[in-house]
Amino acid sequence: MVRHIITQHISKGFAMFVYDFKYDDLSKIAYNAWLKYRHLYPVPPRFFVINFDDLSRSHRCNPLVASEMLDITDATESARTILLGLNRQWQKRQGDFFVESPINFVTAIIWYLKKYKDGQFCSLPHVIELMQADYDSLFTLLRTEKEIEVLINPFVNAYLNDVMEQLEGQIASAKVAMARLSSPQLYYVLSGNDFNLDINNPADPKIVCMGNNPQKIEIYGAVLSLYVNRLVKLINMKEKVKSSIIFDEYATIYAPLDTVVATGRSNLIATTIAVQSIEQVRRDYSREQAEVLINICGNIIAAQSSGDSAKLVSDKIGKTMQDRESYSINSGDTSISRSKQLEMAVPPSKIAGLSSGEVVGLVGDEPTNKIELKAFHCEIINDHQALKREQDDYKDIEVIRKLDNGMVQRNYLQIKRDIQDIIQSEMERL
Repeated sequence: MVRHIITQHISKGFAMFVYDFKYDDLSKIAYNAWLKYRHLYPVPPRFFVINFDDLSRSHRCNPLVASEMLDITDATESARTILLGLNRQWQKRQGDFFVESPINFVTAIIWYLKKYKDGQFCSLPHVIELMQADYDSLFTLLRTEKEIEVLINPFVNAYLNDVMEQLEGQIASAKVAMARLSSPQLYYVLSGNDFNLDINNPADPKIVCMGNNPQKIEIYGAVLSLYVNRLVKLINMKEKVKSSIIFDEYATIYAPLDTVVATGRSNLIATTIAVQSIEQVRRDYSREQAEVLINICGNIIAAQSSGDSAKLVSDKIGKTMQDRESYSINSGDTSISRSKQLEMAVPPSKIAGLSSGEVVGLVGDEPTNKIELKAFHCEIINDHQALKREQDDYKDIEVIRKLDNGMVQRNYLQIKRDIQDIIQSEMERL
């Protein structure tokens, strides 16, 4: 189902973002569709890939680039996304002191680096390294920036009053979580600037694929959540080209999409969210968020599923008036009574027993193109032999740059050196 959405959207001239959980399944489809149809776009789009396993086939992109962070709320959202992506159980405890404190702390560091020398060191690797500095230097630096004074005030007070247990409790949870992202590969991808995340810019449309790895889902998922959070914020604006954002295995990243689904339609954003079952979304987000997400989507397509997912889709399709016939037979005569009764059009048991390729669901319409029969139960027709032939002809994603381990290691050490230089020069200046 998703492969057709990708190829048809690209053939119709959409800018696109694809979250590819099992890289490079969907990325390869998008890449070959781009090769085939890019000449049809008014401005040919560029193709980019983010992937942390094969760095020679990955572009570099800094999601915290200073020019795109307009005010401190952008820094707060980024800090929240990265920390909730790393600690999924925190999502259910938002508002707690020991959840909000680390978020404020990371926000302060992001905003300090955004302001320092016009943000030339504002990147996630620099944030992680600056967090590890000793408290004396760190608080001295942060206190020079007036805009974050309110955010760091509780930490500075705890430090000055020697309440070290409380301070460690507030900061250590952020430091421990963020330290998991400290690796040369992640630093390399996150510190470069090959492209911006405004994929639907009319002057420079893009097709961007981001790959996860099921074996490293905890770490990669948190970083990709940050990319998605920044991208959704940048594309949900007026006067942009039509765009498509596609999430395969949506539950594996933390990216609340209810706002973009609800408001993105008027900004020409088509959102596709694929999940195995609604229970996954409930587990990884919350029951409320899962309900909101499924209720604001205009089109729902459900293949074989059971439990709550089947019940939910069955309820959405609703009931129809169905004929009932009952026979009563006794020794003298036979009587037949016929009645009409409201029954589920597609009961949950029917959805639980669907064959492969069979789907049920609902489609949305618009005022100029009304659809009378919105509910459907049908089979998706695929020419599997033609698809296999097409797949055999696919080209691999090209190597972007020749890389050796030394270059990645040098970049890693350079970021550490940058932070030491900032601390040293600022402490001397002060």
